[in-house]
Amino acid sequence: MALSKIRNAARTLLTLDDDDPRRMFEGDALLRRMHRYGLLADDQNDLNNVLTLKPQDFLERRLQTLVFKLGLAKSIHHARVLIKQRHIRVGKQLVNVPSFLVRVESQKHIDFDLDSPFGGGRPGRVKRRSMKSKGSNGDDEEED
Repeated sequence: MALSKIRNAARTLLTLDDDDPRRMFEGDALLRRMHRYGLLADDQNDLNNVLTLKPQDFLERRLQTLVFKLGLAKSIHHARVLIKQRHIRVGKQLVNVPSFLVRVESQKHIDFDLDSPFGGGRPGRVKRRSMKSKGSNGDDEEED
């Protein structure tokens, strides 16, 4: 959900009475979603706190930002390239969308994909080529 839609929903719910069933049900759902994505702290259980969210809060929860902050990439741009080239997984799921919003419980499962050269998979094209050339050079010297 976009920040404007979230804030608009919170504003609409705040206009309803405190004991209104719609406000209780939808308000709890909205707060639970904000906590799940790490946009609100656990002690912030009020719809007014949803109105204080900034775009920076959402940018901090993107996969691209978290890959960089975890040290898997050298820069934010490198993180985007790694994600688009399918080197990053969240849990067991390969993710190639840099704007993927990472949940709090999934954050500790961000890692290189098992099939990626970075994650212990098959070496990349250049590495395979250099290994092949080193192997053929060693054979040539033995034949002389």
